[in-house]
Amino acid sequence: MELGGLVLVALVCLVFQLRLPSHFPSESDYRTVAGWLSAEARPGDAVLLFPWWTEKARLYLPPELPVYGYLGSDADALGAHPRVWVLGQPGLPRADESGFEAAFLPRRTAVGAPRHAGPLELTLYENGRYRPRSFVASEASARARVYLESPDGTRIDCPFDGRVHRCPGPPHLYVAPEWHELFYQPRHCLWMHPPGGPQRLVAEFDGVPGGTELRLEGGIIFEHAAARAPRLSITHLGVDDARSQEPLMSISVPPGLEGVQKTSRALPPGEPRTVKVWVQADNPESRQVCLDVLALGSHGERP
Repeated sequence: MELGGLVLVALVCLVFQLRLPSHFPSESDYRTVAGWLSAEARPGDAVLLFPWWTEKARLYLPPELPVYGYLGSDADALGAHPRVWVLGQPGLPRADESGFEAAFLPRRTAVGAPRHAGPLELTLYENGRYRPRSFVASEASARARVYLESPDGTRIDCPFDGRVHRCPGPPHLYVAPEWHELFYQPRHCLWMHPPGGPQRLVAEFDGVPGGTELRLEGGIIFEHAAARAPRLSITHLGVDDARSQEPLMSISVPPGLEGVQKTSRALPPGEPRTVKVWVQADNPESRQVCLDVLALGSHGERP
């Protein structure tokens, strides 16, 4: 009986392995999907991979299309994109199509029927979670004014060298847009490492429009966020009105808090304002900050 059981398990495993290649797309399948996207995608569209780990598709898709796929991306709002193409492989083992739909489908509407190229399934969705952006700090960093600010108001300028705003001090003390990871999520963000002590690193931006929702998003990158040593400090991120010095919003990130932290505030209609985006931590050790500030329009507003 034991030998028979082992033979049965071996046969099941063999059948599984023999059938497995049929679940994988061919190069021709990928190129077919890439052709559809090249012909029909619009500026502002994005592609979401399902399951998130089907990364091979990135090799074939049009380079101008942002492609999302990371642990937790099923629930990503993808708020910068009015339309989302889902490139799925629902036939893969452990794909969990029902779990994907529960996370992805709310406030999204399919446009037309799915198309198939081998095991690949491509479906276009209108993204009801889309929020138009009229200001993005990480895209405007070249025109920012960056400085170190002491509690008494004393400032030390951080000149722009054509790539980064470099501050006096250690080499990590600068402001520049970079790609970093916050709890598995790739983020294009402003690198703003706190200088330490009561001093703040500040990036000042003009032209932030009124009548929008101003949002601050940020956190500590990579494995540094998980560290909980007693010597580590709470990291403070904030946005102030530059003219009135009114604090508009802030986030405190204690050691051990992972992921993207968010807060927002409605700006009343009126003239564009200048804002100060800042970071501070008493002990700057392992406080590698990635942040962004966005001015968002209303849900459903078209680009």
